Amino acid sequence: MASEYAKMLAGELYRPSDPTIQGELAKTRAWLIRYNAALDTVEQQRLLRERLDAVGARTVVRAPFHCDFGLHIRLGDDVFVNFDCVILDVSWVTIGDRTQIGPAVQIYAADHPRDAATRRQGLEFGRPVIVGSDVWIGGAAIVLPGVTIGDGATIGAGSVVTRSVPAHATVAGSPARAVRRTPTPSR
Repeated sequence: MASEYAKMLAGELYRPSDPTIQGELAKTRAWLIRYNAALDTVEQQRLLRERLDAVGARTVVRAPFHCDFGLHIRLGDDVFVNFDCVILDVSWVTIGDRTQIGPAVQIYAADHPRDAATRRQGLEFGRPVIVGSDVWIGGAAIVLPGVTIGDGATIGAGSVVTRSVPAHATVAGSPARAVRRTPTPSR
C-alpha cells in the first residue's frame, strides 16, 4: 500500500494530515523563515539549492517567497521570480529557462475533490503545473492545477489561468482567454 506522501506525488487522493507530510511541511516552514530572512543573494542561492529539487544557473527568487514543500519545484536557468510568489507544490511544478514571473503570482498544483462528501473525509490531490521556457507571467496572475503553459507564452497581469496555454500565445482575464498568438521567433 502506497504511503500518503507517495499518493500525493502520484496525483491520487491523499490525507494531508499524515505525519510524514506534516513533518515535511514543518521543515519547509523553518526553511522559508531562513530563506525570507536572507539578505545576501549568494545565501539565497545556497538556500534555494538546499530545498528545491532543481535550481538553474543565475535564477533569482525574490523574498518573500512561499511554498508548501519546495522539494517538488524545478526552476530552469535564468528564471526570475518576483516578490510574494506562492507555489503550492503538492505535485511537481516545473518552470523553464528564462521565464519571468511577476510579483504576487500564485501557482497551484494543489487541488480538492469537487464532491463535498470526499472533501469531508479530509482528502486532497494534486496535479502538476508545467511552465515552459521564455514565458512571462504578469503580476498577481493565478495558475491553477494541471495547467501547462507553452514556451514563449505571455500571461496578462491578474489573469486566472484555468486551462493550458499554447506556445507563444498571449492570454488575459479571468478566466484567461486568448488575446493573440504571436509567431514563433526565428532562430
